[in-house]
Amino acid sequence: MKSKLIYVELKTYHSDNGPAWIGDPSYSKSRATIYFNGLALKSLRGSGIEGNYYESFTGDEYWVSGIKMNGQDRHWAGRDEVLIDKFVVTEYLSMTNQKTLPKNIVSVTLKPSKPSVEHHNLENKSLDEEQEPVLGRRPITKKINRLVE
Repeated sequence: MKSKLIYVELKTYHSDNGPAWIGDPSYSKSRATIYFNGLALKSLRGSGIEGNYYESFTGDEYWVSGIKMNGQDRHWAGRDEVLIDKFVVTEYLSMTNQKTLPKNIVSVTLKPSKPSVEHHNLENKSLDEEQEPVLGRRPITKKINRLVE
């Protein structure tokens, strides 16, 4: 069975030494958004500078990947500890064939990996709510012309 544990590292302003976590994510129905540790991460589809995902509220870039079987998830240039959700430690140790956590991995309680009300509202905002007046004029509305064959 394929692992559902992921490794997430903040890249914006940190390069290879940002805060990092290991845990169990959840996904949107379309799987376009990963919910992890209170974040809503969306794919950059190869256009990121250092990361492969971005946080939908802040725009910060994150590196998201599966865990490495050798237990060395952090980039070789990174030095800080990696936080692992205490509820997945047993699964992590089993998957990496280790008896104890490495010194750089610390067990903590992470935030829930589910969409918050704010994420839900941001993702489901209607187009009418996004319109803003331009130079004191009425909002410009775009109409979609549907071709009828």
